[in-house]
Amino acid sequence: MLLLRRNRRQYLKVKEDARMLVHARVAYFNLHYKSPVKKIFIKNHKSRWGSCSSKGNLNFNYKILYLPPVMQDYIIVHELCHLHQFNHSPKFWALVAQTVPNHRTIRAALRKLERGVAKIL
Repeated sequence: MLLLRRNRRQYLKVKEDARMLVHARVAYFNLHYKSPVKKIFIKNHKSRWGSCSSKGNLNFNYKILYLPPVMQDYIIVHELCHLHQFNHSPKFWALVAQTVPNHRTIRAALRKLERGVAKIL
């Protein structure tokens, strides 16, 4: 219970910082992609960095704020590209590669980081 309260307090404390970061980076990358973004939400997900709804809404974990910028950008681009390709097809990955050509390396590093964090918790 104490961990949940501390996690909630941390979320509320940095939620707006995460929102500003995500909005700025979405705007930057959307100059290229021109994706039809409806709304952006910052959430306290347990196991996801981001998601995209069929309505055009993007959701991001507030903990994106704590990642290195290259990982933040990968997650943001990944979700933006889902607005064009709502799958993980070769077309989707080709879209991601337009602005994040080393996405495979970043994705592998992100997964390695996730496994390390999971072991700690």
